[in-house]
Amino acid sequence: MELLEKVVSFINGLVWNNWLIGMCLLSGLFFTIVTRFLQVRHIKEMVRLLFKGESSESGVSSFQAFAISISGRVGTGNIAGVATAIALGGPGALFWMWVIAFVGAGSAYVESALAQIYKEKQNGEYRGGPAYYIEKGLGQKWYAVLFAVITMLAMGLFMPGVQSNSIALGMQEAFSISPMITGIGIVCILGLIIFGGVKRIGKVAEVVVPFMAIAYILVSLVIIGMHITELPGVFKLIVSSAIGVQPVFGGLLGYAVLWGVKRGIYSNEAGQGTGPHAAAAAEVTHPVKQGLVQAFSVYIDTLFVCSATGFMIIITGMYNVIGPGGDFIVNKIGDVSIGPVYTQMAVESVFPGFGSIFVAISLLFFAFTTIMAYYYIAECNVAYLTKDNGNKWLINVLRFALLGAVLFGAVQKAEVIWGIGDIGVALMAYLNIVAIILLRKPALVALKDYEEQKKAGLDPVFNPVKLGIKNADFWVQCADEIDDYVEEIN
Repeated sequence: MELLEKVVSFINGLVWNNWLIGMCLLSGLFFTIVTRFLQVRHIKEMVRLLFKGESSESGVSSFQAFAISISGRVGTGNIAGVATAIALGGPGALFWMWVIAFVGAGSAYVESALAQIYKEKQNGEYRGGPAYYIEKGLGQKWYAVLFAVITMLAMGLFMPGVQSNSIALGMQEAFSISPMITGIGIVCILGLIIFGGVKRIGKVAEVVVPFMAIAYILVSLVIIGMHITELPGVFKLIVSSAIGVQPVFGGLLGYAVLWGVKRGIYSNEAGQGTGPHAAAAAEVTHPVKQGLVQAFSVYIDTLFVCSATGFMIIITGMYNVIGPGGDFIVNKIGDVSIGPVYTQMAVESVFPGFGSIFVAISLLFFAFTTIMAYYYIAECNVAYLTKDNGNKWLINVLRFALLGAVLFGAVQKAEVIWGIGDIGVALMAYLNIVAIILLRKPALVALKDYEEQKKAGLDPVFNPVKLGIKNADFWVQCADEIDDYVEEIN
């Protein structure tokens, strides 16, 4: 394990560098500008679309796709990840999480709209994602295969352990349950769900996700309300720390940006290439509909759930800040592990006897549904790699491998498991951000078409042929069927 820790740390230092941070921030800013601040202009439309549309035999509803995506975005990063960002980057890291969420909504729109444009129907179900749009849109099969392989490994092996590790830590803190027992329990329940396929995942997610998010935000609002007079000071501390003018945290500016962006991307996944898989599964009449819904999911994740955690931790003073050398810059709660314990202590400080239990249960729901989403994403990429040869045996291998990764993650050191997960996030982000920058035009053309149809009072319907978008085979077939139907009526 000591050797593994050194290897993971070394690789992390290579992939998480200024290049990746710059790519994430600048690509999000670029998409924000070229879509003319879509994430602000279309907020009302995002909310309206969220509850429109029905599922079908081939696809899930817009809300189910949103729920699957949110279940992937809202996970341990919203509780343990925010605490880690504050501990290593200071309170200012929360500001940079907001920044990456705002500009990342533009990236989320582009990647999700592309997933819809280039989706396929395989074995009666919609499939899509970066591998599909890289092959069809960029015409680079090798690049698509590389992304699919990296994603299959990241989602199936590297990242599930982060979620199970946080669940195990939370359960140990709240109920003194052994991590091994927690891991076995997660594996048993998860196995029953993932062997039921995407429809079962969608049905579980649409029930669990809204419940867990609303309950968590309500508790945070109560805690913030009880400290409401301190809220202006908390805002001032976050912003001043973020830009390096707060004396205590002045030397942490680079780390505030690093950990804010790092944990922000881990949490909301904008630009990483995970959200497009759920987006492609939605039954919609126009790709932009799901693109807007997925952009909104970034807001839910970071601006609501991550902010709830950050405010609870900072406003109650239940955090430490550790400098680059490992020494305490701020020591408010003693020598405790970085992670969900910060959040548990924050809630516990207001609701004694309730905080640890509530956060442990929230972590269980958040992280468990995230593992479900990881499995679905990994399965989509197995389907891409084996679509011409059948994939049942490889999908079963994936299922057992993921369950093994979940058990392994539950019983290992948090630092190692988080490091492995960060490697998976970084590799996917590198590949996907380059792809969506090169392939942005179809998503922008589709947005303009959607806005024109809406302005004309229509419920937008997508026809790639009229827009000059090539290789959108699924939509070409749909357009032909619609034209044939209209011709028959006339």
